[in-house]
Amino acid sequence: MPFNHNDHYHRTLLRLVPDGCKTALDVGCGTGRFARRLASRGIEVDAVDPAAEVIEAATAQGGGPRFHHADITRMELPEARYDYISCLASIHHVPFGTVAALRDALAPGGVLAILGCYPERSAVDYAWSLAAIPINAAARLAVAAGPRDREGTPMAPVKPPEMSLQDIRREAGVLLPGSTIRRLLFWRYLIVYCRT
Repeated sequence: MPFNHNDHYHRTLLRLVPDGCKTALDVGCGTGRFARRLASRGIEVDAVDPAAEVIEAATAQGGGPRFHHADITRMELPEARYDYISCLASIHHVPFGTVAALRDALAPGGVLAILGCYPERSAVDYAWSLAAIPINAAARLAVAAGPRDREGTPMAPVKPPEMSLQDIRREAGVLLPGSTIRRLLFWRYLIVYCRT
């Protein structure tokens, strides 16, 4: 199993789970690693992915979440239902405006955490990429030397991101007012939005 940039940020995302969280939605859950981590905290988790093969693998592994083979853009999400919603490298697979439906599905005090990907477009983007390369290589070597996952586990479909980080900041400012956006290593950003 190669070094997984998304799994690297699981601890960061878990720290954002609000106190007293009872319900969570994991969007683009893949084989369910993060959803299972949420469920292990006693949280009722709905995990959604449009790829049938990864949902099948996630369901076979169990671990507590309710796995749904569905397209988040076509789901009717219940208003104010979830205390925590996570999207790990999945929001660029759908129109960015999908965050409005996720925002509305948050309960008061709920947190939306988006770990997203962005393409390199600016000098700052390329500088961050340059800084990430040696760290990425070291992490891959460390993972290669460690224990491996089961062979044959399906991988979620991968799509290159198209929206620049500048465009993401602008759209998030409109759709998720008051949110914070941080650039992270490994070609990722983090949006955190709290519903009042």
